[in-house]
Amino acid sequence: MNPWVRLGKAHIPNNGGELTFSQRAEEFSIRLSGIRGELMNSRVYNSEKELSQMGCAHIKLTETSKVLVGGLGMGYTLSEALRMVSTSSQVTVAELIPEVVEWNRGPLGNCANNPLDDPRTNLHMGDVRELLTTHQPTFDAILLDIDNGPEGLTHSDNNWIYSLPGLQDIYTVLRPKGMLAIWSAGPDYLFTTRLKKAGYEVSTRIARSRKGKGSKHTIFLAKKR
Repeated sequence: MNPWVRLGKAHIPNNGGELTFSQRAEEFSIRLSGIRGELMNSRVYNSEKELSQMGCAHIKLTETSKVLVGGLGMGYTLSEALRMVSTSSQVTVAELIPEVVEWNRGPLGNCANNPLDDPRTNLHMGDVRELLTTHQPTFDAILLDIDNGPEGLTHSDNNWIYSLPGLQDIYTVLRPKGMLAIWSAGPDYLFTTRLKKAGYEVSTRIARSRKGKGSKHTIFLAKKR
């Protein structure tokens, strides 16, 4: 068996831990130091694609739509969002960690067909919160895959996004009938309740880590009334 080769590492701000980027043959992995272990693997990405499919389904035929992707990861969510929207639309991806962008511009990029090179892609280097607190209705869809779910695991500041004030701020930056879609490792009844309290129409879907098999992940779909 081919051994894993470390290609890079990165520190998550505010003592969030260390990410390591490794390759084994054609397979790539991003891991978080400590008990969590592997965060992402280039062979397991179906639920990330379904996040974009579900979050962008309502704008598939809309011209000049605007989408925000929170978290670049391995590029699969961004790539699928670009596939879902029109040629005149724009997809902004916010990434906090510069090294993750470097990895996607390097050997990792081919896995998701190099979505950063798409002319419709706008890269925002920094915390996605900066784009979620403008209080201006800007986005038709917001796709968030920035952590393990409603409890911030890799970056404690992510907890704001899942709080009632955070969800209310996000509501204001959605355009009418806009969709907030959030990836989670599992269901969370209390989070569903907070989404409803913030004013969204809420539903949840199950997405498998591999097409038709693998771990079951949860996609929260929250529509602006």
